[in-house]
Amino acid sequence: MDILEYDIARDAHPVDVIEHVANANDWSFERSGDDEISIAVAGTWTDYHVSYSWIEEFEALHLACAFDIKVPENRTLEVMRLLSLINEQMLFGHFDFWEQEGAVMFRQSLLLAGGLDPSSQQVEVLLHSALEACECYYQAFQFVIWSGSSARDALDSALFETCGSA
Repeated sequence: MDILEYDIARDAHPVDVIEHVANANDWSFERSGDDEISIAVAGTWTDYHVSYSWIEEFEALHLACAFDIKVPENRTLEVMRLLSLINEQMLFGHFDFWEQEGAVMFRQSLLLAGGLDPSSQQVEVLLHSALEACECYYQAFQFVIWSGSSARDALDSALFETCGSA
């Protein structure tokens, strides 16, 4: 199957839409080029560095959300096991490990084939779902890296929910 190439005119550059949403929400951002914007977001457990990139070739808006956590070499294998267990549960997006930087990040894309423009709501939902996933699993990464827990134990601990209040 060949990918057809069309000369598509968009109403706005997809990254312009993100910049508009960031301005409207008073998010701290930096536009590093026509096709990329970075947003800093404070989370409950850590600060997140979110990068949106427009990939013209695939008509895709890619989101990468990294957090400040360095994986020591001796915990890399267990972090990879944890990534596998987490990704089995993900409906949208996935976690990756960038070995060269020792960094964990969440990634997902919004396909906009045929000249579609992203809506403000889609941009916000993309960011919200990424942050929700990172907040949900951040402690599991911490358990594996700093307490030496196994991937399964760390995941079980992070997903433990309490009912009621004391």
